[in-house]
Amino acid sequence: QVQLVESGGGLVQSGGSLRLSCAASGIMFNIYTVAWHRQTPGNQRELVANIRSGGGSYYADFAKGRFTISRDNAKNMLYLQMNSLKPEDTAVYYCYAAAGGTVYYWGQGTQVTVSS
Repeated sequence: QVQLVESGGGLVQSGGSLRLSCAASGIMFNIYTVAWHRQTPGNQRELVANIRSGGGSYYADFAKGRFTISRDNAKNMLYLQMNSLKPEDTAVYYCYAAAGGTVYYWGQGTQVTVSS
C-alpha cells in the first residue's frame, strides 16, 4: 500500500518559517520525481517545487529564493523548507510522487496558515 504522509504544517506569522515533511512508503522512492503542490479554496492545485530522482529541482516563481525542496532517499523522505512566509502562502500543501509518466500518488495534505 502506497502512502505519502505530510507533516509540519501549522500557523505561523508573516516572515516566519516552516519545514514540511513527507514520509513515503510502498514505493521505490529513489526512482520517483517528488514534489510539493498547494491549493487554496476555489483554486486549482499548483506546483510549488519538484525534485527529480537525480536531484535536479524546479521551483515556481513564487517559491524561488524562499523555499527549498530536498529529499533523503535513504529515509524515503521529502522536505520543503519555507522561509519568509507571506499570507498568500496560506494553503493546503500536498506531497506528490510520480514515475514513468503514468504512475502518481498524492498525500492527504497539510494546512499552512500564515497570519499577517
